[in-house]
Amino acid sequence: MQNRRSFIKKSGLAVAATTIPFPYLACSKPNKKLGIALLGLGSYATNNLAPALQKTQHIELRGIVTGSPEKIPTWKDRYGIKDSNIYNYENLSSIVDNKDIDVVYIVTPTFLHKKFCILAAEAGKHVFCEKPMAMTVAECQEIIDACDKNGVKLAIGYRMQHEENTKTIIEWSKTQPYGALEQVHTEAGFKIGADAGWRLDGAKGGGAIYDMGVYPINAMRYATGLEPVSLTAKHVTQRKSLFTNGAEEITYFDVEFPDGITAKGRVTYADNINFLKVACKDGNYELSPFQSYTGVQGSTSDGKKLEPCNCNQQTLQMDDDALSILENKEMTAPGIEGLRDIQIVEAALESGRTNGAKILLKQY
Repeated sequence: MQNRRSFIKKSGLAVAATTIPFPYLACSKPNKKLGIALLGLGSYATNNLAPALQKTQHIELRGIVTGSPEKIPTWKDRYGIKDSNIYNYENLSSIVDNKDIDVVYIVTPTFLHKKFCILAAEAGKHVFCEKPMAMTVAECQEIIDACDKNGVKLAIGYRMQHEENTKTIIEWSKTQPYGALEQVHTEAGFKIGADAGWRLDGAKGGGAIYDMGVYPINAMRYATGLEPVSLTAKHVTQRKSLFTNGAEEITYFDVEFPDGITAKGRVTYADNINFLKVACKDGNYELSPFQSYTGVQGSTSDGKKLEPCNCNQQTLQMDDDALSILENKEMTAPGIEGLRDIQIVEAALESGRTNGAKILLKQY
């Protein structure tokens, strides 16, 4: 896969002392646990990330950043968070002086990602940013630039790329055990209602293509190991009384890759769907579900089974990313990975709103 799995050789101590920025020196021993602060204490942080951090080997929950002070007592009691490691959105910059915190994980709605990623980077903290990375390619680039400028690492929360069966699909894009790849078909979605909050507001990153689109888009890219060259898209709204604020309920998109490989995708807020299928010259394989928190599994045309792993995806993700910091390696899903997906999201939005016009994609 192009530029996705290369590793920087670990530097010697003498070289590290002169070339590696201070945040890396501060955590240069692999047996040290990094400290992380979760920024945004919504459902995902509460129900998935915080519990997953109780199982990690290389990183641990030490801080929180929240705009909801009523949540603080529960987090303090449950996870032993010190008062000195509790921040709000207004005083985040002061985290620069806190040696307990090495990483800030941004877990807010998408429209706030750029602001808080940049603040965390400017405070000298490594940044984990939940997907989708940002609202636009320009915002993604601003985040990347801020992290580079401040000498901190950036990882995007693509948990699936850390999951074992997904990693098999990624490997097969290179080894092609079923012959040359020909087509990918993937769909993802769930049904939402009037209580969906920001997900009904297109300006905040709501809509199926913004909120869920990176799952099938990223899957197309890692299943082929290639970057797409063009796409067309169509938006469909079934519940017009609910989707009135710029959010798309359903988006279909057809993507062209090099070597004549094509991909079909659908992302939806109207029904539950979850699969990835790859057709090759000499056979095919699939994952169904391919992006659930648990139970990712699949099969091949010659009868092989990809059994669900007994693992916590978020634990794997955060441990892998923490180890990349500790060993000064490239992240599994660095900022450019998020930017490439957001380019495709933006193109799908444009195509769908211009009667399915074909959009050519820039190669980043």
